[in-house]
Amino acid sequence: MGSDLYRAIIDGILYGGVYALMAVGLTLIFGVLDIINIAQGILVVLAGYLSYVLSVHLHIDLFLGLLVTIPVMFLIGVGIQVLFMRRLRGRERTSMSLLASYAVMIIIEGVLYLVFGPDYVQLNASYVNDSVRVLGFYLPYIYLYGFGLAVILVTALYLMLYRSGFGRSLRATMQDQTAARLVGIDINRVAALAFGIGVAVTAVGGMVFGATNAFNPNSGYDLISRLLAIIILGGMGSIGGALVAAVFMSVTEAIVDIWSPTWSVVVFYVALVIVLTFRPQGLFGQREARAQ
Repeated sequence: MGSDLYRAIIDGILYGGVYALMAVGLTLIFGVLDIINIAQGILVVLAGYLSYVLSVHLHIDLFLGLLVTIPVMFLIGVGIQVLFMRRLRGRERTSMSLLASYAVMIIIEGVLYLVFGPDYVQLNASYVNDSVRVLGFYLPYIYLYGFGLAVILVTALYLMLYRSGFGRSLRATMQDQTAARLVGIDINRVAALAFGIGVAVTAVGGMVFGATNAFNPNSGYDLISRLLAIIILGGMGSIGGALVAAVFMSVTEAIVDIWSPTWSVVVFYVALVIVLTFRPQGLFGQREARAQ
């Protein structure tokens, strides 16, 4: 039992990094735009299918394919913001964003069903099935590579947010959009780029998710439920909170799975109910409303 517990903790940490990457994009979008992008789950699936096309039909390595899928997902994110989200204004923006992003989700899901059908697919490569022995455990290379990429990209997002001029514009927009406009920040440009970046990181998450899970166009529903639970637990708009919550939830699920695989699938939802009941602002969130 002890070895199973240690293995569950290690697996949970590694896969939690991938969840963190997908959740960070979601929380970045909310933090800057007050938009809850429930289409994030289907966008992860879309990224998985893009990697599938590059791998199966063009024979491009999964990681090399990220050089294509990351820019493509960025442009898709910018397009969604410009076409569907930019017109949302006022106090009802957050609630209306749920409807707008739901429409985006249904459109993308329908296109994926039309192109790929309902059958499950999975990404394959030598490092998906091969493992390395670490501290007595065999760990799949894809988990290690995915975790490493997640750490690199989350760190890059943090540095961009806190060590760059664009990051200062983002944080100014997050704190007070009216004041940001007064000092000359192009709010529409910042919003489009932030949404694009938040969607671009799904390229990595989608690739790793597709390599470790069979998926079809319907897989986005379970993903978005997990991602929403993570960002609510960590605190809406908190990048650090999303990282901590993703690892914590993934480890907890892996540990519960030792005793009951049936109950492990509801861990995210139980945690969501508990947090909403006792600390609705999340572990690292704040109660104060942001100025608009």
